[in-house]
Amino acid sequence: MSKLTVRFILNGEEIEHETLPNRTLLKMLREDFDMTGAKEGCGAGECGACTVIMNGHAVNACLVLAPEVEGSIIETIEGLSDGTHLDPLQQAFIDNAALQCGYCTPGMIMTAKALLDENPTPTYEEIKEGISGNLCRCTGYKKIVQAIQSVADQNRIGHGNG
Repeated sequence: MSKLTVRFILNGEEIEHETLPNRTLLKMLREDFDMTGAKEGCGAGECGACTVIMNGHAVNACLVLAPEVEGSIIETIEGLSDGTHLDPLQQAFIDNAALQCGYCTPGMIMTAKALLDENPTPTYEEIKEGISGNLCRCTGYKKIVQAIQSVADQNRIGHGNG
C-alpha cells in the first residue's frame, strides 16, 4: 500500500506528514507524534477515550482515517495547556476530583471543550447530554459534570449572565 501525504494543523502547528491511507488519526497521534493523551478504548467509537477536536467538533480519533485530516485543524489534550498553565477545564477536573485512573479524562475534557466552545454556558442537562458519548468506569459522572459546570458558571459570570 502506498503512502500519502496529509497536511493539517495540529495544536496550532502546520503539519505535513506521510502515512498510510488506512491509518487512523488515533494511531498517527500516538505513534507518529507521541501524543498519547487520546487512548484506544473500544476502537469502535463507542467509549470516547480517543476524543479529539477536529474542525471545532469532538470526534472519535479511532474512526477518522488519515486522508480525512487533510486541511483540518486538530486539537488534542496536549495542546490545551501552554506548558505552565492548565486550561480551565483541566484545572476544574483537578479541583472537583473529577478523575481517578485518568484513562477517560483526556477524551472527556476534549468533549467538554468542544461543548463549551459551541455553548459557553450549557445547563446541567446539556452537559450531561454533551458528554454522553464518553464512558467512565471509575468515578461515575457527578464530579465530571460538576467540573464542567464550574467552567460554564465562570463563563456565565464572564458573559454577564450570572
